[in-house]
Amino acid sequence: MMQPMRLRLRRQGRASPLLCLSAAILAAALLPGAAVADGVTPSEARLLRDEVKDMFYHAFDGYMQHAFPLDELRPLSCQGEDSLGGYALTLIDSLDTLALLGDKERFAAGVEWVGKNVRFDINKTVSVFETNIRILGGLLSAHLIASDYATGMEIESYDDQLLHLSVDLAQRLLPAFDTPTGIPFGSVNLLYGVDDDESKITSTAGGGTLTLEFGVLSRLTNNTVFEQVAKNSVRGIWARRSKLNLVGAHINVFTGEWTQKDAGIGTSIDSFYEYVLKAYLLFGDEEYLYVFQEAYKAAMHYLHHDPWYIEVNMNSGATVWPLFNSLQAFWPGLQVWVLHITEHIPALQHIF
Repeated sequence: MMQPMRLRLRRQGRASPLLCLSAAILAAALLPGAAVADGVTPSEARLLRDEVKDMFYHAFDGYMQHAFPLDELRPLSCQGEDSLGGYALTLIDSLDTLALLGDKERFAAGVEWVGKNVRFDINKTVSVFETNIRILGGLLSAHLIASDYATGMEIESYDDQLLHLSVDLAQRLLPAFDTPTGIPFGSVNLLYGVDDDESKITSTAGGGTLTLEFGVLSRLTNNTVFEQVAKNSVRGIWARRSKLNLVGAHINVFTGEWTQKDAGIGTSIDSFYEYVLKAYLLFGDEEYLYVFQEAYKAAMHYLHHDPWYIEVNMNSGATVWPLFNSLQAFWPGLQVWVLHITEHIPALQHIF
Protein backbone atom coordinates (compact mmCIF):
# COMPACT_ATOMS: atom_id res chain seq x y z
CA MET A 1 0.00 0.00 0.00
CA MET A 2 1.43 3.35 -1.01
CA GLN A 3 1.93 5.61 1.97
CA PRO A 4 0.59 9.17 1.73
CA MET A 5 2.99 11.85 0.59
CA ARG A 6 3.74 13.70 3.79
CA LEU A 7 6.48 15.87 2.42
CA ARG A 8 5.44 18.30 -0.29
CA LEU A 9 8.33 20.23 -1.73
CA ARG A 10 6.66 22.13 -4.53
CA ARG A 11 6.65 25.91 -4.14
CA GLN A 12 7.90 25.95 -0.58
CA GLY A 13 9.31 29.21 0.64
CA ARG A 14 12.48 27.54 1.83
CA ALA A 15 14.15 24.84 -0.23
CA SER A 16 15.34 21.59 1.35
CA PRO A 17 19.04 20.61 1.25
CA LEU A 18 18.29 18.21 -1.61
CA LEU A 19 16.78 21.02 -3.65
CA CYS A 20 19.66 23.32 -2.79
CA LEU A 21 21.96 20.65 -4.20
CA SER A 22 20.04 20.79 -7.49
CA ALA A 23 20.38 24.56 -7.58
CA ALA A 24 24.11 24.40 -6.87
CA ILE A 25 24.67 21.94 -9.71
CA LEU A 26 22.74 24.12 -12.12
CA ALA A 27 24.64 27.21 -11.07
CA ALA A 28 28.00 25.50 -11.53
CA ALA A 29 27.04 24.36 -14.99
CA LEU A 30 25.40 27.49 -16.32
CA LEU A 31 26.83 30.61 -14.68
CA PRO A 32 29.49 32.51 -16.62
CA GLY A 33 31.65 32.81 -13.52
CA ALA A 34 31.87 29.07 -12.88
CA ALA A 35 35.26 27.87 -11.65
CA VAL A 36 37.83 26.91 -14.28
CA ALA A 37 40.54 24.35 -13.62
CA ASP A 38 44.19 25.41 -13.62
CA GLY A 39 45.72 25.09 -17.06
CA VAL A 40 42.43 25.69 -18.90
CA THR A 41 41.71 29.22 -20.04
CA PRO A 42 38.15 30.60 -19.91
CA SER A 43 37.92 30.50 -23.69
CA GLU A 44 39.09 26.88 -23.78
CA ALA A 45 36.59 26.01 -21.07
CA ARG A 46 33.78 27.55 -23.12
CA LEU A 47 34.82 25.57 -26.18
CA LEU A 48 34.88 22.33 -24.17
CA ARG A 49 31.51 23.17 -22.66
CA ASP A 50 30.00 23.81 -26.08
CA GLU A 51 31.52 20.60 -27.43
CA VAL A 52 29.93 18.57 -24.65
CA LYS A 53 26.61 20.31 -25.30
CA ASP A 54 26.79 19.55 -29.02
CA MET A 55 27.61 15.91 -28.32
CA PHE A 56 24.64 15.58 -25.98
CA TYR A 57 22.19 17.08 -28.45
CA HIS A 58 23.54 14.95 -31.29
CA ALA A 59 22.74 11.85 -29.22
CA PHE A 60 19.48 13.13 -27.71
CA ASP A 61 18.04 14.45 -30.97
CA GLY A 62 18.97 11.21 -32.72
CA TYR A 63 17.15 9.25 -30.04
CA MET A 64 14.06 11.44 -30.15
CA GLN A 65 13.91 11.32 -33.95
CA HIS A 66 14.61 7.64 -34.53
CA ALA A 67 13.87 5.71 -31.32
CA PHE A 68 11.50 7.53 -28.96
CA PRO A 69 9.43 6.29 -27.13
CA LEU A 70 11.44 3.07 -27.10
CA ASP A 71 14.26 2.78 -24.58
CA GLU A 72 17.38 3.22 -26.67
CA LEU A 73 18.71 4.06 -30.11
CA ARG A 74 20.76 1.45 -31.96
CA PRO A 75 23.49 3.67 -33.43
CA LEU A 76 24.28 1.67 -36.57
CA SER A 77 20.77 0.84 -37.78
CA CYS A 78 19.22 4.05 -36.37
CA GLN A 79 16.35 2.00 -34.98
CA GLY A 80 14.95 2.01 -31.50
CA GLU A 81 14.65 -0.93 -29.13
CA ASP A 82 13.12 -1.61 -25.73
CA SER A 83 16.20 -3.00 -24.06
CA LEU A 84 15.72 -2.30 -20.37
CA GLY A 85 12.02 -2.10 -19.60
CA GLY A 86 10.07 -0.33 -22.31
CA TYR A 87 9.41 3.05 -20.71
CA ALA A 88 11.31 5.65 -22.77
CA LEU A 89 14.43 5.06 -20.71
CA THR A 90 16.71 7.46 -22.58
CA LEU A 91 14.26 10.35 -22.20
CA ILE A 92 13.95 9.81 -18.44
CA ASP A 93 17.70 9.39 -18.15
CA SER A 94 18.22 12.71 -19.99
CA LEU A 95 15.79 14.97 -18.15
CA ASP A 96 18.29 16.31 -15.62
CA THR A 97 20.85 16.92 -18.38
CA LEU A 98 18.32 19.03 -20.27
CA ALA A 99 17.87 21.06 -17.10
CA LEU A 100 21.61 21.38 -16.55
CA LEU A 101 21.91 22.75 -20.07
CA GLY A 102 19.21 25.32 -19.36
CA ASP A 103 16.80 23.81 -21.88
CA LYS A 104 13.62 24.60 -19.98
CA GLU A 105 11.30 24.04 -22.92
CA ARG A 106 12.42 20.49 -23.63
CA PHE A 107 12.84 19.71 -19.95
CA ALA A 108 9.25 20.75 -19.25
CA ALA A 109 7.97 18.87 -22.29
CA GLY A 110 9.83 15.74 -21.21
CA VAL A 111 8.53 15.94 -17.65
CA GLU A 112 4.97 16.40 -18.91
CA TRP A 113 5.21 13.45 -21.32
CA VAL A 114 6.69 11.12 -18.71
CA GLY A 115 4.07 12.10 -16.14
CA LYS A 116 1.25 11.36 -18.57
CA ASN A 117 2.54 8.28 -20.37
CA VAL A 118 4.95 6.22 -18.25
CA ARG A 119 3.56 3.40 -16.13
CA PHE A 120 5.32 0.58 -14.33
CA ASP A 121 2.50 -1.97 -13.91
CA ILE A 122 3.95 -3.96 -16.79
CA ASN A 123 5.02 -7.58 -17.17
CA LYS A 124 8.72 -6.83 -17.67
CA THR A 125 11.72 -8.30 -15.88
CA VAL A 126 14.25 -5.52 -15.41
CA SER A 127 17.71 -5.00 -13.95
CA VAL A 128 17.45 -3.62 -10.41
CA PHE A 129 20.76 -1.78 -10.88
CA GLU A 130 19.96 -0.16 -14.23
CA THR A 131 16.38 0.66 -13.28
CA ASN A 132 17.55 2.32 -10.09
CA ILE A 133 20.33 4.50 -11.46
CA ARG A 134 18.65 5.43 -14.73
CA ILE A 135 14.90 5.40 -14.15
CA LEU A 136 14.44 5.99 -10.42
CA GLY A 137 17.42 8.36 -10.36
CA GLY A 138 16.18 10.17 -13.45
CA LEU A 139 12.69 10.59 -12.06
CA LEU A 140 13.87 11.84 -8.68
CA SER A 141 16.40 14.32 -10.04
CA ALA A 142 13.85 15.71 -12.49
CA HIS A 143 11.29 15.95 -9.69
CA LEU A 144 13.67 17.91 -7.47
CA ILE A 145 14.55 20.31 -10.27
CA ALA A 146 10.98 20.77 -11.54
CA SER A 147 9.63 21.51 -8.06
CA ASP A 148 12.30 24.01 -6.95
CA TYR A 149 11.96 27.67 -7.94
CA ALA A 150 15.66 28.23 -7.14
CA THR A 151 16.79 26.13 -10.11
CA GLY A 152 15.12 28.34 -12.68
CA MET A 153 13.65 25.15 -14.16
CA GLU A 154 10.51 24.94 -12.07
CA ILE A 155 7.33 23.94 -13.88
CA GLU A 156 4.22 25.81 -12.73
CA SER A 157 1.85 23.00 -13.69
CA TYR A 158 3.97 20.31 -12.07
CA ASP A 159 2.13 18.39 -9.34
CA ASP A 160 4.63 15.74 -8.13
CA GLN A 161 3.82 13.32 -10.96
CA LEU A 162 7.40 12.05 -11.12
CA LEU A 163 7.55 11.57 -7.37
CA HIS A 164 4.43 9.39 -7.49
CA LEU A 165 5.99 7.38 -10.32
CA SER A 166 9.17 7.01 -8.27
CA VAL A 167 7.27 5.56 -5.31
CA ASP A 168 5.41 3.13 -7.54
CA LEU A 169 8.62 1.99 -9.22
CA ALA A 170 10.60 1.60 -5.99
CA GLN A 171 7.82 -0.47 -4.45
CA ARG A 172 7.97 -2.77 -7.46
CA LEU A 173 11.72 -3.21 -6.90
CA LEU A 174 11.33 -4.07 -3.20
CA PRO A 175 10.64 -7.81 -3.71
CA ALA A 176 14.21 -8.18 -5.02
CA PHE A 177 15.51 -7.42 -1.50
CA ASP A 178 13.74 -10.39 0.09
CA THR A 179 16.91 -12.47 0.52
CA PRO A 180 18.72 -13.91 3.57
CA THR A 181 21.66 -11.51 3.08
CA GLY A 182 19.64 -8.38 2.31
CA ILE A 183 21.52 -8.11 -0.97
CA PRO A 184 18.93 -7.94 -3.77
CA PHE A 185 18.47 -10.21 -6.74
CA GLY A 186 19.90 -8.72 -9.91
CA SER A 187 16.52 -8.60 -11.66
CA VAL A 188 12.85 -8.35 -10.74
CA ASN A 189 9.57 -8.49 -12.64
CA LEU A 190 7.71 -5.21 -12.22
CA LEU A 191 4.33 -6.94 -12.12
CA TYR A 192 4.97 -10.29 -10.45
CA GLY A 193 8.12 -9.88 -8.36
CA VAL A 194 11.19 -12.10 -8.61
CA ASP A 195 11.00 -14.77 -11.30
CA ASP A 196 11.21 -18.37 -10.06
CA ASP A 197 14.30 -19.03 -12.16
CA GLU A 198 16.08 -15.77 -11.33
CA SER A 199 19.81 -16.15 -10.69
CA LYS A 200 20.95 -15.90 -7.08
CA ILE A 201 24.23 -14.35 -8.20
CA THR A 202 24.57 -10.57 -8.36
CA SER A 203 27.39 -8.07 -8.59
CA THR A 204 28.78 -5.94 -5.81
CA ALA A 205 27.89 -2.84 -7.81
CA GLY A 206 24.36 -4.17 -8.23
CA GLY A 207 23.92 -4.46 -4.48
CA GLY A 208 25.90 -1.39 -3.50
CA THR A 209 24.54 1.22 -5.90
CA LEU A 210 21.11 1.89 -4.44
CA THR A 211 21.64 4.11 -1.42
CA LEU A 212 21.34 7.53 -3.04
CA GLU A 213 18.09 7.07 -4.91
CA PHE A 214 16.40 4.97 -2.24
CA GLY A 215 17.62 7.30 0.49
CA VAL A 216 16.35 10.42 -1.28
CA LEU A 217 13.00 8.74 -1.88
CA SER A 218 12.66 7.91 1.80
CA ARG A 219 13.25 11.53 2.71
CA LEU A 220 10.76 12.81 0.16
CA THR A 221 8.01 10.45 1.33
CA ASN A 222 8.82 9.88 5.01
CA ASN A 223 8.84 6.16 4.25
CA THR A 224 12.01 4.67 5.74
CA VAL A 225 11.61 1.29 4.05
CA PHE A 226 13.42 2.32 0.88
CA GLU A 227 16.48 3.69 2.62
CA GLN A 228 16.65 0.76 5.02
CA VAL A 229 16.70 -1.96 2.36
CA ALA A 230 19.43 -0.15 0.45
CA LYS A 231 21.50 0.25 3.61
CA ASN A 232 21.00 -3.40 4.54
CA SER A 233 22.35 -4.36 1.13
CA VAL A 234 25.54 -2.37 1.70
CA ARG A 235 25.87 -3.95 5.13
CA GLY A 236 25.36 -7.39 3.61
CA ILE A 237 28.21 -6.82 1.17
CA TRP A 238 30.56 -5.16 3.63
CA ALA A 239 29.99 -7.84 6.30
CA ARG A 240 31.39 -10.38 3.84
CA ARG A 241 34.54 -8.46 2.95
CA SER A 242 37.84 -10.28 3.21
CA LYS A 243 40.36 -9.84 6.00
CA LEU A 244 42.09 -7.40 3.65
CA ASN A 245 38.93 -5.23 3.57
CA LEU A 246 38.43 -6.06 -0.09
CA VAL A 247 35.16 -7.07 -1.72
CA GLY A 248 34.79 -9.40 -4.67
CA ALA A 249 32.90 -8.95 -7.91
CA HIS A 250 29.98 -11.38 -7.61
CA ILE A 251 28.15 -12.84 -4.64
CA ASN A 252 25.36 -15.33 -3.95
CA VAL A 253 22.52 -13.33 -2.41
CA PHE A 254 21.24 -16.36 -0.49
CA THR A 255 24.42 -17.91 0.93
CA GLY A 256 26.63 -14.81 0.96
CA GLU A 257 29.43 -16.75 -0.72
CA TRP A 258 31.60 -14.93 -3.22
CA THR A 259 31.35 -16.55 -6.64
CA GLN A 260 33.94 -14.26 -8.21
CA LYS A 261 36.68 -13.21 -5.81
CA ASP A 262 38.46 -10.70 -8.03
CA ALA A 263 38.72 -7.34 -6.24
CA GLY A 264 39.15 -4.13 -8.23
CA ILE A 265 37.80 -0.64 -8.83
CA GLY A 266 36.24 -1.43 -12.20
CA THR A 267 33.75 -3.89 -13.65
CA SER A 268 31.09 -5.21 -11.24
CA ILE A 269 32.45 -3.25 -8.26
CA ASP A 270 33.09 0.38 -9.33
CA SER A 271 30.07 2.28 -8.03
CA PHE A 272 30.15 0.51 -4.66
CA TYR A 273 33.01 2.85 -3.75
CA GLU A 274 31.28 5.85 -5.30
CA TYR A 275 27.98 5.38 -3.53
CA VAL A 276 29.24 4.80 0.02
CA LEU A 277 31.11 8.11 -0.16
CA LYS A 278 28.23 10.01 -1.75
CA ALA A 279 25.76 8.51 0.71
CA TYR A 280 27.79 9.95 3.55
CA LEU A 281 28.06 13.33 1.88
CA LEU A 282 24.34 13.51 1.10
CA PHE A 283 22.91 12.01 4.28
CA GLY A 284 25.67 12.53 6.86
CA ASP A 285 25.55 8.89 7.96
CA GLU A 286 28.85 8.02 9.68
CA GLU A 287 28.46 4.33 8.87
CA TYR A 288 28.91 5.06 5.18
CA LEU A 289 31.99 7.15 5.92
CA TYR A 290 33.54 4.28 7.86
CA VAL A 291 32.91 1.83 5.02
CA PHE A 292 34.42 4.24 2.50
CA GLN A 293 37.49 4.92 4.61
CA GLU A 294 38.27 1.24 5.12
CA ALA A 295 37.44 0.25 1.53
CA TYR A 296 39.46 3.13 0.08
CA LYS A 297 42.54 2.42 2.20
CA ALA A 298 42.43 -1.23 1.17
CA ALA A 299 42.04 -0.29 -2.50
CA MET A 300 45.04 2.04 -2.36
CA HIS A 301 47.14 -0.57 -0.59
CA TYR A 302 46.31 -3.68 -2.59
CA LEU A 303 44.93 -2.43 -5.92
CA HIS A 304 47.07 0.60 -6.70
CA HIS A 305 49.96 -0.48 -8.92
CA ASP A 306 51.66 2.67 -10.13
CA PRO A 307 50.57 4.36 -12.32
CA TRP A 308 47.16 2.68 -12.22
CA TYR A 309 45.09 -0.10 -10.59
CA ILE A 310 44.96 -3.86 -10.97
CA GLU A 311 42.57 -6.60 -9.89
CA VAL A 312 43.65 -8.98 -7.15
CA ASN A 313 42.30 -11.97 -5.27
CA MET A 314 40.24 -10.50 -2.44
CA ASN A 315 41.66 -12.94 0.12
CA SER A 316 45.35 -13.10 -0.77
CA GLY A 317 46.00 -9.84 -2.63
CA ALA A 318 47.65 -11.79 -5.46
CA THR A 319 47.37 -10.19 -8.91
CA VAL A 320 44.74 -11.80 -11.14
CA TRP A 321 44.23 -9.11 -13.81
CA PRO A 322 46.86 -6.44 -14.49
CA LEU A 323 45.06 -4.58 -17.29
CA PHE A 324 42.93 -1.45 -17.41
CA ASN A 325 39.20 -1.60 -18.09
CA SER A 326 36.95 1.31 -19.00
CA LEU A 327 34.76 1.18 -15.89
CA GLN A 328 37.76 2.19 -13.79
CA ALA A 329 37.78 5.63 -15.41
CA PHE A 330 35.57 7.21 -12.71
CA TRP A 331 38.20 6.73 -10.00
CA PRO A 332 40.34 9.87 -10.54
CA GLY A 333 37.20 11.98 -10.57
CA LEU A 334 36.16 10.47 -7.25
CA GLN A 335 39.59 11.22 -5.81
CA VAL A 336 39.63 14.80 -7.10
CA TRP A 337 36.21 15.37 -5.64
CA VAL A 338 37.24 14.05 -2.23
CA LEU A 339 40.43 16.11 -2.24
CA HIS A 340 38.34 19.19 -2.98
CA ILE A 341 36.07 18.65 0.01
CA THR A 342 38.59 17.49 2.61
CA GLU A 343 39.04 21.04 3.90
CA HIS A 344 35.33 21.08 4.72
CA ILE A 345 35.16 17.55 6.13
CA PRO A 346 38.10 16.99 8.49
CA ALA A 347 37.17 13.33 8.97
CA LEU A 348 38.26 12.63 5.38
CA GLN A 349 41.64 14.38 5.53
CA HIS A 350 43.68 11.50 6.89
CA ILE A 351 42.78 9.00 4.16
CA PHE A 352 44.74 10.85 1.47
